[in-house]
Amino acid sequence: MTTVKHASFEPAALPPVLFQPDRADPYLAKAIEIRDIFASDAVERDQQGGRPTEQIRLLKECRLVNLLIPKEFGGEGQPYSTALRIVREFAKVDGSLAHLFGYHFSPIQIALARVNDERSAAILRQSAEGLWFWGNTTNSFSKSLFGRKVEGGVLLNGYRPFASGSHVADYLMVAWEDEETNARSFAYIPANRPGITIADDWDGIGQRQTGSGRVFYKDVTIKDDEILSERPKDPLALLAPQQQQSVLLNVFIGSAQGALIAARDYTTTKSRPWIYSGVERHTDDPWIKRQYGELWTKVQAATALADRAATAIDAAYAKGTALTEEERGATAIAVASANVLAGKVALEVTSEIFEVMGARSAVRPYGFDRFWRNVRIHTLHNPAEYKTRNLGAWFLTGDYPEPGVFQ
Repeated sequence: MTTVKHASFEPAALPPVLFQPDRADPYLAKAIEIRDIFASDAVERDQQGGRPTEQIRLLKECRLVNLLIPKEFGGEGQPYSTALRIVREFAKVDGSLAHLFGYHFSPIQIALARVNDERSAAILRQSAEGLWFWGNTTNSFSKSLFGRKVEGGVLLNGYRPFASGSHVADYLMVAWEDEETNARSFAYIPANRPGITIADDWDGIGQRQTGSGRVFYKDVTIKDDEILSERPKDPLALLAPQQQQSVLLNVFIGSAQGALIAARDYTTTKSRPWIYSGVERHTDDPWIKRQYGELWTKVQAATALADRAATAIDAAYAKGTALTEEERGATAIAVASANVLAGKVALEVTSEIFEVMGARSAVRPYGFDRFWRNVRIHTLHNPAEYKTRNLGAWFLTGDYPEPGVFQ
Protein backbone atom coordinates (compact mmCIF):
# COMPACT_ATOMS: atom_id res chain seq x y z
CA MET A 1 0.00 0.00 0.00
CA THR A 2 1.34 3.44 -0.88
CA THR A 3 1.91 5.61 2.17
CA VAL A 4 0.05 8.91 2.09
CA LYS A 5 1.99 11.54 3.98
CA HIS A 6 0.17 14.11 6.07
CA ALA A 7 2.41 16.79 4.55
CA SER A 8 1.19 15.97 1.02
CA PHE A 9 -2.04 17.95 1.48
CA GLU A 10 -2.28 21.41 -0.04
CA PRO A 11 -3.19 23.42 3.08
CA ALA A 12 -5.83 26.10 3.06
CA ALA A 13 -4.93 29.54 4.39
CA LEU A 14 -4.52 29.24 8.16
CA PRO A 15 -6.65 31.34 10.50
CA PRO A 16 -4.71 34.18 12.10
CA VAL A 17 -3.35 34.23 15.65
CA LEU A 18 -4.12 30.72 16.92
CA PHE A 19 -2.06 28.59 14.59
CA GLN A 20 0.68 30.98 13.55
CA PRO A 21 3.39 31.72 16.14
CA ASP A 22 5.48 34.86 16.04
CA ARG A 23 7.97 34.27 13.22
CA ALA A 24 9.80 37.43 14.27
CA ASP A 25 11.23 35.33 17.09
CA PRO A 26 14.25 33.64 15.45
CA TYR A 27 13.94 30.56 17.65
CA LEU A 28 10.30 30.03 16.76
CA ALA A 29 11.08 30.68 13.11
CA LYS A 30 13.76 27.99 13.18
CA ALA A 31 11.42 25.63 15.03
CA ILE A 32 8.81 26.06 12.28
CA GLU A 33 11.40 25.09 9.65
CA ILE A 34 12.30 21.99 11.63
CA ARG A 35 8.63 21.19 12.31
CA ASP A 36 8.00 21.10 8.57
CA ILE A 37 10.92 18.70 8.12
CA PHE A 38 9.50 16.50 10.88
CA ALA A 39 6.12 16.55 9.13
CA SER A 40 7.52 15.05 5.92
CA ASP A 41 7.83 11.57 7.45
CA ALA A 42 5.94 11.87 10.75
CA VAL A 43 3.36 9.23 9.80
CA GLU A 44 5.95 6.64 8.79
CA ARG A 45 8.09 7.25 11.86
CA ASP A 46 5.09 6.99 14.14
CA GLN A 47 4.17 3.63 12.65
CA GLN A 48 7.72 2.30 12.76
CA GLY A 49 8.68 3.55 16.23
CA GLY A 50 12.41 3.42 16.93
CA ARG A 51 14.91 6.19 17.42
CA PRO A 52 14.52 9.66 15.83
CA THR A 53 18.30 10.02 15.52
CA GLU A 54 18.28 12.35 12.53
CA GLN A 55 15.64 14.57 14.09
CA ILE A 56 17.68 14.94 17.29
CA ARG A 57 20.72 15.81 15.15
CA LEU A 58 18.73 18.67 13.62
CA LEU A 59 17.81 20.00 17.06
CA LYS A 60 21.48 20.05 17.98
CA GLU A 61 22.59 21.56 14.69
CA CYS A 62 20.39 24.61 15.18
CA ARG A 63 21.30 24.82 18.89
CA LEU A 64 17.71 24.54 20.11
CA VAL A 65 18.96 22.03 22.69
CA ASN A 66 20.73 24.97 24.40
CA LEU A 67 17.65 27.19 24.35
CA LEU A 68 17.22 27.60 28.12
CA ILE A 69 20.84 27.48 29.25
CA PRO A 70 21.89 31.02 30.29
CA LYS A 71 24.28 32.85 28.00
CA GLU A 72 26.87 33.01 30.78
CA PHE A 73 27.14 29.22 30.49
CA GLY A 74 27.25 29.22 26.68
CA GLY A 75 23.53 28.79 26.02
CA GLU A 76 20.86 30.86 24.28
CA GLY A 77 19.33 32.30 27.45
CA GLN A 78 15.70 32.23 26.34
CA PRO A 79 12.59 32.20 28.57
CA TYR A 80 10.85 28.95 29.32
CA SER A 81 7.75 30.01 27.38
CA THR A 82 9.77 29.90 24.15
CA ALA A 83 10.56 26.23 24.74
CA LEU A 84 6.88 25.55 25.43
CA ARG A 85 5.79 27.22 22.22
CA ILE A 86 8.32 25.15 20.31
CA VAL A 87 6.95 22.01 22.00
CA ARG A 88 3.54 23.10 20.73
CA GLU A 89 4.83 23.57 17.17
CA PHE A 90 6.45 20.13 17.10
CA ALA A 91 3.32 18.50 18.54
CA LYS A 92 1.29 19.82 15.59
CA VAL A 93 2.95 17.11 13.51
CA ASP A 94 4.87 14.83 15.88
CA GLY A 95 3.91 14.34 19.51
CA SER A 96 6.94 12.14 20.20
CA LEU A 97 9.48 14.79 19.26
CA ALA A 98 7.51 17.45 21.12
CA HIS A 99 7.62 15.25 24.23
CA LEU A 100 11.35 14.52 23.87
CA PHE A 101 12.23 18.17 23.29
CA GLY A 102 10.24 19.37 26.30
CA TYR A 103 11.51 16.68 28.66
CA HIS A 104 15.09 17.34 27.54
CA PHE A 105 14.90 20.54 29.58
CA SER A 106 13.92 18.90 32.89
CA PRO A 107 17.50 18.15 34.03
CA ILE A 108 18.59 21.57 32.77
CA GLN A 109 15.90 23.35 34.79
CA ILE A 110 16.86 21.37 37.88
CA ALA A 111 20.48 22.39 37.36
CA LEU A 112 19.39 26.01 37.00
CA ALA A 113 17.57 25.82 40.34
CA ARG A 114 20.93 24.73 41.87
CA VAL A 115 23.08 27.11 39.86
CA ASN A 116 25.20 27.95 42.91
CA ASP A 117 26.13 24.28 43.17
CA GLU A 118 29.51 23.64 41.50
CA ARG A 119 28.38 20.38 39.91
CA SER A 120 25.24 21.94 38.40
CA ALA A 121 27.12 24.94 37.01
CA ALA A 122 29.72 22.67 35.41
CA ILE A 123 27.00 20.50 33.86
CA LEU A 124 25.33 23.54 32.30
CA ARG A 125 28.62 24.65 30.70
CA GLN A 126 29.44 21.15 29.46
CA SER A 127 25.93 20.59 28.13
CA ALA A 128 26.02 23.86 26.18
CA GLU A 129 29.48 23.19 24.77
CA GLY A 130 28.71 19.60 23.81
CA LEU A 131 25.15 20.29 22.57
CA TRP A 132 23.99 17.46 24.79
CA PHE A 133 20.53 15.97 24.46
CA TRP A 134 19.15 14.82 27.81
CA GLY A 135 17.10 11.81 28.87
CA ASN A 136 16.00 10.73 32.30
CA THR A 137 15.75 7.59 34.42
CA THR A 138 14.13 9.15 37.47
CA ASN A 139 10.65 7.59 37.55
CA SER A 140 9.20 8.70 40.85
CA PHE A 141 6.83 5.77 41.37
CA SER A 142 9.25 2.93 40.73
CA LYS A 143 11.36 1.59 43.62
CA SER A 144 13.39 -0.63 41.34
CA LEU A 145 16.87 0.91 41.24
CA PHE A 146 19.07 0.78 44.33
CA GLY A 147 22.48 2.10 45.24
CA ARG A 148 25.10 0.62 47.58
CA LYS A 149 27.79 2.87 48.96
CA VAL A 150 31.31 1.91 47.93
CA GLU A 151 34.64 3.66 48.18
CA GLY A 152 34.49 6.84 46.11
CA GLY A 153 30.84 6.61 45.20
CA VAL A 154 27.79 4.39 44.77
CA LEU A 155 27.16 1.16 42.84
CA LEU A 156 23.74 0.96 41.13
CA ASN A 157 21.78 -2.19 40.31
CA GLY A 158 18.23 -2.56 39.05
CA TYR A 159 16.22 -0.72 36.41
CA ARG A 160 13.96 2.25 35.76
CA PRO A 161 10.80 2.15 33.64
CA PHE A 162 9.36 5.01 31.59
CA ALA A 163 12.79 6.47 30.82
CA SER A 164 11.74 8.94 28.12
CA GLY A 165 14.51 10.12 25.82
CA SER A 166 17.10 7.69 27.14
CA HIS A 167 17.43 6.00 23.74
CA VAL A 168 18.72 9.18 22.06
CA ALA A 169 20.39 10.86 25.05
CA ASP A 170 23.98 11.97 25.48
CA TYR A 171 23.49 12.39 29.21
CA LEU A 172 20.99 11.00 31.71
CA MET A 173 19.58 12.24 34.94
CA VAL A 174 19.31 9.21 37.19
CA ALA A 175 17.61 8.73 40.56
CA TRP A 176 17.93 5.78 42.91
CA GLU A 177 17.12 4.66 46.45
CA ASP A 178 19.79 3.73 48.97
CA GLU A 179 19.48 -0.01 49.59
CA GLU A 180 19.78 0.47 53.36
CA THR A 181 18.09 3.80 54.13
CA ASN A 182 15.78 4.12 51.10
CA ALA A 183 16.96 7.74 50.78
CA ARG A 184 16.60 9.07 47.23
CA SER A 185 19.59 10.58 45.39
CA PHE A 186 20.20 12.08 41.95
CA ALA A 187 23.13 12.29 39.56
CA TYR A 188 24.00 13.36 36.02
CA ILE A 189 25.87 10.67 34.09
CA PRO A 190 26.80 9.84 30.48
CA ALA A 191 24.27 7.59 28.75
CA ASN A 192 27.05 5.27 27.53
CA ARG A 193 28.48 4.51 30.96
CA PRO A 194 29.52 0.84 31.32
CA GLY A 195 26.79 -1.29 32.86
CA ILE A 196 23.88 0.74 31.46
CA THR A 197 21.59 -1.07 29.03
CA ILE A 198 18.95 1.06 27.33
CA ALA A 199 16.35 -1.51 26.33
CA ASP A 200 14.41 0.80 24.00
CA ASP A 201 11.44 -1.54 24.52
CA TRP A 202 8.62 1.01 24.61
CA ASP A 203 5.53 -0.43 22.89
CA GLY A 204 2.72 1.96 23.81
CA ILE A 205 -0.17 2.86 21.55
CA GLY A 206 1.19 6.38 21.22
CA GLN A 207 4.35 8.47 21.56
CA ARG A 208 6.00 5.75 19.54
CA GLN A 209 9.44 7.35 19.23
CA THR A 210 9.92 8.58 22.79
CA GLY A 211 11.86 5.52 23.95
CA SER A 212 9.78 5.50 27.13
CA GLY A 213 10.81 1.96 28.06
CA ARG A 214 13.23 0.46 30.55
CA VAL A 215 16.84 1.24 31.36
CA PHE A 216 18.83 -1.43 33.22
CA TYR A 217 21.77 -0.83 35.55
CA LYS A 218 24.29 -3.58 36.31
CA ASP A 219 27.07 -2.55 38.71
CA VAL A 220 27.04 1.01 37.38
CA THR A 221 29.46 3.28 39.22
CA ILE A 222 28.33 6.75 40.28
CA LYS A 223 31.23 8.85 41.54
CA ASP A 224 30.84 10.96 44.65
CA ASP A 225 31.40 14.18 42.70
CA GLU A 226 28.62 13.24 40.26
CA ILE A 227 25.96 13.03 42.96
CA LEU A 228 23.89 16.18 43.29
CA SER A 229 23.70 17.95 46.59
CA GLU A 230 20.45 17.62 48.49
CA ARG A 231 17.64 19.19 46.55
CA PRO A 232 16.65 22.59 47.93
CA LYS A 233 13.11 23.00 49.23
CA ASP A 234 12.64 26.64 48.27
CA PRO A 235 9.71 27.67 46.03
CA LEU A 236 11.96 27.96 42.95
CA ALA A 237 13.10 24.33 43.24
CA LEU A 238 9.51 23.26 43.84
CA LEU A 239 8.53 24.59 40.40
CA ALA A 240 9.88 21.40 38.79
CA PRO A 241 6.38 19.78 38.58
CA GLN A 242 5.03 22.90 36.83
CA GLN A 243 7.86 22.66 34.31
CA GLN A 244 6.98 19.06 33.45
CA GLN A 245 3.22 19.64 33.50
CA SER A 246 3.69 22.59 31.16
CA VAL A 247 5.39 20.32 28.65
CA LEU A 248 2.49 17.87 28.79
CA LEU A 249 -0.19 20.50 28.36
CA ASN A 250 1.59 22.01 25.35
CA VAL A 251 1.88 18.57 23.76
CA PHE A 252 -1.92 18.43 24.19
CA ILE A 253 -2.41 21.91 22.70
CA GLY A 254 -0.11 21.30 19.75
CA SER A 255 -1.72 17.93 19.04
CA ALA A 256 -5.20 19.49 19.06
CA GLN A 257 -4.11 22.32 16.78
CA GLY A 258 -2.29 19.96 14.43
CA ALA A 259 -5.23 17.57 14.27
CA LEU A 260 -7.62 20.41 13.47
CA ILE A 261 -5.33 21.74 10.72
CA ALA A 262 -4.93 18.26 9.22
CA ALA A 263 -8.68 17.63 9.38
CA ARG A 264 -9.53 20.92 7.71
CA ASP A 265 -7.00 20.30 4.93
CA TYR A 266 -8.51 16.86 4.32
CA THR A 267 -12.09 18.12 4.51
CA THR A 268 -11.51 20.92 2.00
CA THR A 269 -9.65 18.71 -0.51
CA LYS A 270 -10.88 15.13 -0.13
CA SER A 271 -14.08 14.76 1.89
CA ARG A 272 -17.32 13.98 0.03
CA PRO A 273 -20.74 15.23 1.16
CA TRP A 274 -23.05 12.73 2.80
CA ILE A 275 -25.69 11.45 0.40
CA TYR A 276 -28.57 12.96 2.39
CA SER A 277 -26.91 16.31 3.10
CA GLY A 278 -28.43 18.08 0.10
CA VAL A 279 -25.19 19.90 -0.71
CA GLU A 280 -22.62 19.43 -3.44
CA ARG A 281 -19.59 20.22 -1.30
CA HIS A 282 -18.88 18.71 2.10
CA THR A 283 -17.83 22.12 3.41
CA ASP A 284 -21.31 23.52 2.64
CA ASP A 285 -23.02 21.08 5.00
CA PRO A 286 -24.37 23.03 8.05
CA TRP A 287 -23.50 20.08 10.29
CA ILE A 288 -19.84 20.20 9.20
CA LYS A 289 -19.70 23.96 9.64
CA ARG A 290 -21.14 23.73 13.15
CA GLN A 291 -18.79 20.90 14.11
CA TYR A 292 -15.73 22.80 12.97
CA GLY A 293 -16.97 25.93 14.71
CA GLU A 294 -17.19 24.03 17.99
CA LEU A 295 -13.78 22.43 17.58
CA TRP A 296 -12.19 25.78 16.74
CA THR A 297 -13.77 27.42 19.79
CA LYS A 298 -12.57 24.67 22.12
CA VAL A 299 -9.01 24.82 20.83
CA GLN A 300 -9.00 28.62 21.05
CA ALA A 301 -10.07 28.50 24.69
CA ALA A 302 -7.51 25.84 25.63
CA THR A 303 -4.75 27.75 23.82
CA ALA A 304 -5.57 30.97 25.67
CA LEU A 305 -5.32 29.19 29.01
CA ALA A 306 -2.04 27.55 27.95
CA ASP A 307 -0.63 30.95 27.00
CA ARG A 308 -1.65 32.34 30.37
CA ALA A 309 0.10 29.46 32.12
CA ALA A 310 3.26 30.01 30.07
CA THR A 311 3.29 33.67 31.11
CA ALA A 312 2.82 32.66 34.75
CA ILE A 313 5.69 30.19 34.73
CA ASP A 314 7.99 32.71 33.01
CA ALA A 315 7.18 35.24 35.73
CA ALA A 316 7.85 32.66 38.43
CA TYR A 317 11.25 31.70 37.02
CA ALA A 318 12.14 35.38 36.60
CA LYS A 319 11.68 35.84 40.36
CA GLY A 320 14.42 33.31 41.03
CA THR A 321 15.10 32.63 44.70
CA ALA A 322 12.88 35.59 45.60
CA LEU A 323 9.82 33.55 44.52
CA THR A 324 7.37 33.21 47.41
CA GLU A 325 5.27 30.21 48.40
CA GLU A 326 2.13 32.10 47.40
CA GLU A 327 3.56 32.92 43.96
CA ARG A 328 4.57 29.30 43.46
CA GLY A 329 1.07 28.23 44.44
CA ALA A 330 -0.54 30.68 42.01
CA THR A 331 1.70 29.32 39.25
CA ALA A 332 0.64 25.78 40.11
CA ILE A 333 -3.03 26.78 39.82
CA ALA A 334 -2.45 28.42 36.42
CA VAL A 335 -0.61 25.38 35.06
CA ALA A 336 -3.11 22.87 36.48
CA SER A 337 -6.07 24.81 35.03
CA ALA A 338 -4.46 24.86 31.60
CA ASN A 339 -3.49 21.20 31.83
CA VAL A 340 -7.00 20.01 32.68
CA LEU A 341 -8.63 21.90 29.81
CA ALA A 342 -5.85 21.12 27.30
CA GLY A 343 -6.11 17.37 27.90
CA LYS A 344 -9.90 17.35 27.69
CA VAL A 345 -10.03 19.43 24.52
CA ALA A 346 -7.22 17.49 22.85
CA LEU A 347 -8.99 14.18 23.44
CA GLU A 348 -12.24 15.57 22.03
CA VAL A 349 -10.67 17.21 18.98
CA THR A 350 -8.40 14.33 18.02
CA SER A 351 -11.37 11.94 18.16
CA GLU A 352 -14.07 14.12 16.62
CA ILE A 353 -12.05 15.09 13.53
CA PHE A 354 -12.96 11.72 12.01
CA GLU A 355 -16.65 12.64 12.09
CA VAL A 356 -16.05 15.72 9.95
CA MET A 357 -13.52 14.11 7.60
CA GLY A 358 -15.54 10.96 6.88
CA ALA A 359 -14.93 7.22 6.71
CA ARG A 360 -12.21 7.31 4.07
CA SER A 361 -9.95 9.30 6.40
CA ALA A 362 -9.76 6.49 8.97
CA VAL A 363 -7.08 4.41 7.27
CA ARG A 364 -3.54 3.86 8.45
CA PRO A 365 -1.70 5.49 5.53
CA TYR A 366 -3.06 8.92 6.50
CA GLY A 367 -1.98 8.47 10.12
CA PHE A 368 -4.61 10.83 11.55
CA ASP A 369 -5.07 8.43 14.46
CA ARG A 370 -1.63 9.30 15.81
CA PHE A 371 -2.94 12.57 17.24
CA TRP A 372 -5.49 10.79 19.43
CA ARG A 373 -3.11 7.95 20.39
CA ASN A 374 -0.42 10.40 21.49
CA VAL A 375 -2.82 12.47 23.58
CA ARG A 376 -4.58 9.45 25.04
CA ILE A 377 -1.41 7.86 26.35
CA HIS A 378 -0.16 11.11 27.89
CA THR A 379 -3.41 11.89 29.65
CA LEU A 380 -3.36 8.43 31.26
CA HIS A 381 0.01 9.26 32.82
CA ASN A 382 -1.40 12.48 34.18
CA PRO A 383 -4.98 12.01 35.47
CA ALA A 384 -6.97 15.23 35.23
CA GLU A 385 -9.32 14.10 38.03
CA TYR A 386 -6.83 14.90 40.79
CA LYS A 387 -5.83 18.23 39.30
CA THR A 388 -9.49 19.19 39.03
CA ARG A 389 -10.04 18.30 42.70
CA ASN A 390 -7.05 20.44 43.70
CA LEU A 391 -8.43 23.33 41.70
CA GLY A 392 -11.82 22.94 43.35
CA ALA A 393 -10.26 22.81 46.82
CA TRP A 394 -8.29 25.98 46.09
CA PHE A 395 -11.37 27.75 44.75
CA LEU A 396 -13.35 26.88 47.89
CA THR A 397 -10.67 27.42 50.52
CA GLY A 398 -7.87 29.47 48.94
CA ASP A 399 -5.38 26.77 49.89
CA TYR A 400 -2.81 25.99 47.21
CA PRO A 401 -1.97 22.33 46.48
CA GLU A 402 0.89 20.89 48.48
CA PRO A 403 4.01 20.68 46.28
CA GLY A 404 4.32 17.19 44.86
CA VAL A 405 5.44 15.23 41.83
CA PHE A 406 2.41 16.19 39.73
CA GLN A 407 1.21 19.42 41.37
